[in-house]
Amino acid sequence: MSLLNNVMDHSLDDGYAEASARRKADGSAGLPRSLKSKLGLAAGLVVAALVVTLGAAEARISAPVVAKEREELIDRIDAETEAADTLESDVDKLRLDVTERQRKALEQHGGDQGQLVALLAGATPVEGPGVKLIVDDAKDTAQGGDGPRESSGFADTGRVRDRDMQRVVNGLWESGAEAIAINGQRLTALSAIRAAGDAILVDNRPLVPPYTVLAVGDGKKLATAFQDSADGLYLQALKDSFDIRTSISEQAKVQLPAAPSLIVRTAEPKAAGSGAAETEKGTS
Repeated sequence: MSLLNNVMDHSLDDGYAEASARRKADGSAGLPRSLKSKLGLAAGLVVAALVVTLGAAEARISAPVVAKEREELIDRIDAETEAADTLESDVDKLRLDVTERQRKALEQHGGDQGQLVALLAGATPVEGPGVKLIVDDAKDTAQGGDGPRESSGFADTGRVRDRDMQRVVNGLWESGAEAIAINGQRLTALSAIRAAGDAILVDNRPLVPPYTVLAVGDGKKLATAFQDSADGLYLQALKDSFDIRTSISEQAKVQLPAAPSLIVRTAEPKAAGSGAAETEKGTS
C-alpha cells in the first residue's frame, strides 16, 4: 500500500521536478524573454504558416484539375466499354446468322439423307435414349500415384485432364454414340478438347467440373460397350489410381442442343485419270 500511495503522491519523477524548479529559478522556463528569441520564434511561426497556406492553396488549385481528369478517364472507359459491348453483340448476331444459314444448307443439300447429315454435323438438336456419364476431380486434387497416364506433360494428380476427356469422348463414339455433349456443349467430328492451364476447353470454351457427358444411343448397349472398351478401362484405372469420381447411368431420354458453330466443308470427286497424269508429269 505504501508503494501505491507513493506513486499517487509523487506522479512526477523527482529528477523532472528538480529540473523544472531550476529552470523556474533561472528564468529560462516558459516563452523566450529576449527580443532575439522572440523574433526567432515569430519568424518560425510565420514560415510554418506560410508553408501550410501554400500547401492548402496548391491543393485547392489542383483539386479541380485532378477531378476533371478523373471524370474524363471514367467517360472514356464507359465509352470504350459500351463500344466493346456493341461489337460483341454484333458478333453474336452474325455468328447466329451464319450458323442458321449453315444448318439450312445442310438440310437442303443433304438429299434423302439430309436429316442424317444434319444430325452427324451437329446442326440440329437431338433427343432420345442414351447414357449420362459424370467425371469429376478427386476430393483431394493434389493426390498422386502410379497410374495409367504415361505423358510427363500431365501431372499425376486427382484432377481430370483434357486428354482424359478426349479418351472418354472417343470411347463413347467408338461404342456407338450418335451424338455427344459435355456440360451442354455439343460435340461434332471437328470439335477440339484442349487445355488452358488447369481448365479444359471444348471448342475454345472453358468448362468446369463436374463434367457431365450426355450421349444419345441405345443406353444399355452403349453403357456396356463403353465400360468394356479400352477407354472405359482407362477411366476405371484413373478412378482406382487417383480417386477421380465417375458414374455412368442409362437414361430414357436425354436432350442435346445444336452445336454453337458449324464448319461446313465440301468435297468434289476427282476426275478419272487426273492423278496418273499428274504423277507422270511430276516424274518426267
